[in-house]
Amino acid sequence: MILTMHEQSLWHPVALEGALQNTPLPVRLLEQDLVLWRDSAGALHAWLDRCPHRGAQLSLGQIKQDRLECPYHGWQFDTQAQCRRIPALPELEVPASYCAQAFEVQAQHGLIWVRLNAAEPASPAPPFPDASSGLRLLNCGPYDVASSAPRVVENFLDMAHFSFVHEGWLGASDHPEIEPYEVQETATGLKATGCRAWQPRSNVHATGAAQVEYTYEVLSPYSAVLTKVPEPGSTRISDWHEAIALFICPISPESCRVWFRLAMADHDSSDEALVAFQHTIFCQDQPVLESQQPKRLPIGSRSELHTSVDRLSVAYRRYLQRLNISFGVCP
Repeated sequence: MILTMHEQSLWHPVALEGALQNTPLPVRLLEQDLVLWRDSAGALHAWLDRCPHRGAQLSLGQIKQDRLECPYHGWQFDTQAQCRRIPALPELEVPASYCAQAFEVQAQHGLIWVRLNAAEPASPAPPFPDASSGLRLLNCGPYDVASSAPRVVENFLDMAHFSFVHEGWLGASDHPEIEPYEVQETATGLKATGCRAWQPRSNVHATGAAQVEYTYEVLSPYSAVLTKVPEPGSTRISDWHEAIALFICPISPESCRVWFRLAMADHDSSDEALVAFQHTIFCQDQPVLESQQPKRLPIGSRSELHTSVDRLSVAYRRYLQRLNISFGVCP
């Protein structure tokens, strides 16, 4: 049985690890402005991007001796978010109640993840292969999308659009058929198996058209992963296989930031070639995603029609309902 959870209790990706250097980094999650920073030991910190004194953005400030200094009046906050110095009152013993609002933060999959509500039970960051898998790992993005996070997830889970949105790449309009496949609940979400698609160019190493087998997993309301294995002899690399994760930061109910993480049996191609292929595919998706109305995913109404091909999409919508997800969806 899948436990009910709330959006604020989930771990969400907010930035690439490499995007955070020696200065504070502003990010936005679930309509909250946050600031990320690292101390001299490399520890991550994620706070509300608002000084408790007069509401200035802390991300406009500086890091000084493991303290984040507000740009407005120079108040300094230590790694525990406690104010330790008020320059206008240098002799003041600062009250313990003078502190910034801090959130849980961690690094996983080359991304920085934040959880806003520590009062609810924690769910782990979505799983994905790591360096021990022996696969090539690479992140693509971010992509800022004017559509809700659930719309982007549903598109990622949909094979029937391959023949039209990705014609000549992941599909062809003269091969639009989708065979029956199975969907089941898992401990973390959903899994679809037996998914097959005919693809002119399934990956960067494809030598010709091939039948490709997909497995889809929904890992959390705003993340999913697919694995794809083309038929033997259809790629320049024997035993080619790959996994692609979709990790989304829900910024507002109708906008989000998207990353893809690749894990593949390819240690020869350049980063640029692998990123370019994924970039081409998503840039084909993005204008269609941003054209959908409503931008929020309808999960409780009959305003959109379904067929048997959409069984994974329908299961995903029901999954969001069971979890009482409200951000990025509509009745």
